[in-house]
Amino acid sequence: MILDFIPYMLGGVEYTLALVAGGLGIGFAIGLPIAISQVFGRKIVARPLDIYVWFFRSVPLLVLLFLFYWGFFQALGLASVDTLYVSIIVLGLRSAAYQSQVFRGALLSVGEGQYVAARAIGMSKLKAIGHITLPQALWISLPGWSNEYASILKDSAICFALGVLEILTRARYVSIALNSALPPYFVAGVLFLVLTYSGTKILHIVYERTKIVGLIGGK
Repeated sequence: MILDFIPYMLGGVEYTLALVAGGLGIGFAIGLPIAISQVFGRKIVARPLDIYVWFFRSVPLLVLLFLFYWGFFQALGLASVDTLYVSIIVLGLRSAAYQSQVFRGALLSVGEGQYVAARAIGMSKLKAIGHITLPQALWISLPGWSNEYASILKDSAICFALGVLEILTRARYVSIALNSALPPYFVAGVLFLVLTYSGTKILHIVYERTKIVGLIGGK
C-alpha cells in the first residue's frame, strides 16, 4: 500500500529543500550583484551580464542540466560529482538570471532623488547604494522573490532527469514498486502543494512585518 512508502517519499522532501535552498542561495549571491551592476555599473560591465541573463533565461532547465552534467563536468573530469550538487549549481545559475531582474526592477523603483541626495551630502556611491537604495529595494523585491521560490521549487522536480532522489524521483520508484502511478504521484503533488503554500506564506509574513513606513506599500 502507498502508506508503507510515505516515509520513503517524505525523505525526498529533504533533497527537494536542499535543491531549493541551494538554488535560491546561489541565485541571490549572483543575482543581486548583477542587478546592482546593471543599474549602477558602466555599460562595459552591464553588457556581458545582459548576455548571461539572456542565456540562462532562454535555455530550458533540462537542457542546462544535461549541458552541465554531461558536458562541462565531464569535460573537466568531474564526472564523479554528485548529481545533487550539479543540480544545485545549475538551479542557482539559472535562478540568478531571474532574481537579477527582480532586484533590478526593485532598484529602479526606488526614487532616484534619494540616491542623488545621498551623493550630494557626501556619501560615496557604495554607501548611497548600500544604505539608501538597497534596503528599500530588497523589501520591494520580496513579492517577486517569493514567486522565484515557488518557481525553483517546481523546477527542482526536473532534477529527476539526473536521478536526484527528490520527491518526483521517489514517486517514480514507488510507482514501479506498486505497479500503480496514481497514488505516489498524488502524494508527490500534495507534498509540492504544501511546500509551495508554506514557503510563500512565510515570505508573505516577512514582507508584512518588515514594511518600511513612508515607502509605497509600506503605509
